[in-house]
Amino acid sequence: MASTDRAMGPESTVTTGISQKGLRAGAVGVVGAVVIGVSTIAPAYTLTASLGPTVAEVGTQVPAIILVGFIPMLLTAFGYRELNRVMPDSGTSFTWGVRAFGPWIGWMTGWGLIAATVIVLSNLAGIAVEFLFLLISQLTGNPGIADLAFNPFINVAVCLLFMLGATLVSYRDMQTTQKFQYVLVGFQVAVLVVFAVVAIVKTVQGDAPDPTAFSWSWFNPLEVPTFSAFAAGLSLSIFIFWGWDVVLTMNEETKNPEKTPGRAALVTVIVVVTLYLLLSIGLMMFAGVGTGELGLANEGISANVFFALSDPVLGPLAFLVSLAVLSSSAASLQSTAVGPARTLLAMGHYGALPKKFARVSPRFFTPGYATIVSAVVASVFYAVMRLVSENVLTDTILSLGMMICFYYGLTAFACVWYFRKQWFDSARSFFFTLLFPLVGGLILAVLFVTTLIDSIDPAYGSGSSIGGVGLVFVLGVSIIGVGIVIMIWNAIRRPAFFRGEKLAMDAPPSLRRR
Repeated sequence: MASTDRAMGPESTVTTGISQKGLRAGAVGVVGAVVIGVSTIAPAYTLTASLGPTVAEVGTQVPAIILVGFIPMLLTAFGYRELNRVMPDSGTSFTWGVRAFGPWIGWMTGWGLIAATVIVLSNLAGIAVEFLFLLISQLTGNPGIADLAFNPFINVAVCLLFMLGATLVSYRDMQTTQKFQYVLVGFQVAVLVVFAVVAIVKTVQGDAPDPTAFSWSWFNPLEVPTFSAFAAGLSLSIFIFWGWDVVLTMNEETKNPEKTPGRAALVTVIVVVTLYLLLSIGLMMFAGVGTGELGLANEGISANVFFALSDPVLGPLAFLVSLAVLSSSAASLQSTAVGPARTLLAMGHYGALPKKFARVSPRFFTPGYATIVSAVVASVFYAVMRLVSENVLTDTILSLGMMICFYYGLTAFACVWYFRKQWFDSARSFFFTLLFPLVGGLILAVLFVTTLIDSIDPAYGSGSSIGGVGLVFVLGVSIIGVGIVIMIWNAIRRPAFFRGEKLAMDAPPSLRRR
C-alpha cells in the first residue's frame, strides 16, 4: 500500500516542472481554466439549441428551470472540489471512483466520462459545419449555401477538417490552447451579452415583435404546470451546464493544483448560469414564449433560436451571432478534447488500459496518443452515424443525458463515500463532503433512472425503435454495455489494476486516521 501512496503523493504538491505522468505542471491559472471551462460548456451553441425546447416545456419558467438545473451541478462541483483538494489527478472521475469504490466501478465512471465526451465531440463538429455554411450564406446573401451543410458527404468531409484542426491545437501545449480559447470565448461571450442587452433595450423601447413584460414569477419553479414538464425541463437544463468538469482534468497542469481547479470549476458554473439567465430573460422579453413567427415555442425556430432572432435584434450585425455560435462550437470542439485525453492518459498510467495511452508528447508535454485516439474515434463515430441516419445520430446525442447523470452522479457519491470518516469532523466537512454531493448525486441518479425509463418509449427522441424499444434507450444501454465488455477484456489482459495493485482503495497519507 505504501508504494501506491508514494505514487499519489508528488502529484498533490507539484506546482512547477513536469508532473508524474509527464504533463507540464503550472501551465494554467484560474482565469485560463475558467475560459477553457466556459468554452467546453459552449453557451452560445448550447442555448441556441436548447432554449426553444425548454420554453415549449415550461413556458416563462425558463429562468426557474435554469436555476434548478444549476443546483445539482453546483452541489456536484463542491464534491469535485473536495476530491481534487486531496487527489489532484488528471483521471478525475476515474481515479476518484477507484479510490472510493474500487477498480470496477471506478473504471466504469471513467468510461462514462469518455463516452459522453466522444459523443459531444462528434456533435460539436457537426454543429460547427452547419453554422459555417449558415454564416457564409448570411454574408453572401445566398440561402442555397446553407443547404450544403445537409449534404451528408460534404457535411462529413468538412466535419473531419474541423476535427483535424481541433486535434492539432489540443496536441500542442496548454499555452496554445489557452491563447486559442481566450480569443474565441471572449468574442462569443461579448456577442451574447450585446445580443441579450439589445433585446432587452428594444423591448423596453417598444420595438419588440411580441414583447413580454418581465416578471419575478419567472424564477418560481412551483409555477411549472406539471411535474412531467418540470422533469423534462430539468433534464434539458442539466445538459446545458455539462462540461465544467474539464477544468478538473487539467489539475496536474494548473498552478496550485489542490485549489485552482476547484475554484475554477465553481467560477465557471456561476459565469455560465449568469449568462444563461441574461439571455433567456432578454429573448423571452423580446420574442415571447408563444408559437408565433418569432415565438420561442415555434417549432420552426426552436432548433436554432439565435439564428432566427439575430436579424430582428441586431439587424445588419446579425452575422455576428452566427459567427459567435460557430466560434462557440469550434472552441468547445477543441477544449472538450482535453477531458477524455487526460482521462485516457490516467487510465493508461495506472494500468487500466494499454500502456500506450500513457504516452506524452516529449515536445508539448500533452497526452498525444490519447488525444489522437479520442479524435479518431469521435470522427469515425460521427461519420458512420451521419451516413447511416440522422435519426440515429440525433438519438445518440439524446442518450448523452444518461452518460452525464451516470458519471457525474457516481463521482458525487464517490466524494461522499471517500470522506465517510470525516463527515462530522466540522461543519465544513459535513456540508461539502456529505450533504451537498449526496443531494447532487441523488438528483442525478433520479434523472438517470427517469430518462432510462422514459426512453424505452420510441416517442422519446426521433421515434425510431428496435423491437418496439426506443432507440435512445437501446443506444444508452449499449454504450454502458460496451464499456462493461471493454472493462472485462482489460481485466483479463491487465489483472494487476483490477486487483488493486496499481491504484488502491485507500486515502492519501494526509487523510489517514491515526
